[in-house]
Amino acid sequence: MDKRIGSGVKSAHIAHEELPAEHEDNFIKVLHSIIHFAVRILAVLMVVVILFGVADVILVLYRRLMAPPVMLLNMNDILALFSTFLVVLIAIEIFLNITLYIRKDVLPIKLVVATALMAVSRKIIVFDFNQIDPLYIFATASVVLALGITYSLISRKPKQVDTEHRE
Repeated sequence: MDKRIGSGVKSAHIAHEELPAEHEDNFIKVLHSIIHFAVRILAVLMVVVILFGVADVILVLYRRLMAPPVMLLNMNDILALFSTFLVVLIAIEIFLNITLYIRKDVLPIKLVVATALMAVSRKIIVFDFNQIDPLYIFATASVVLALGITYSLISRKPKQVDTEHRE
């Protein structure tokens, strides 16, 4: 089923739903409702985690600035702050995954991959390369490469076929 629009082709497709709202079986409907309720609880809990994470960032910053020498941060302090900041940002990304899931009933694959890439990147930022096995670094690089390629592939927009010139 193709619907011609302008010079391109727009194919009619059925939206994929992980948990469709409508189902023939009442038992499945009840189970889907329970899952939707559980996902909403997860969203609320993730907001609580984010707020605690922000409080932790503030506490870590305060403690590091008040420790002698006062109002100065060394490289370890900065890395600790980066780590706590990035954990909060990853929690926010997970919250966005949850809210997209609630609104669309579709797992946002692109956002999940981006969240995973951010989580691995956070780990790399706080690496202590003096104490890490080279094989671990290579394995992490492989994961980053795989996630980067995956993100690139799912970010590509499909090319529209120009059927007027083919006929």
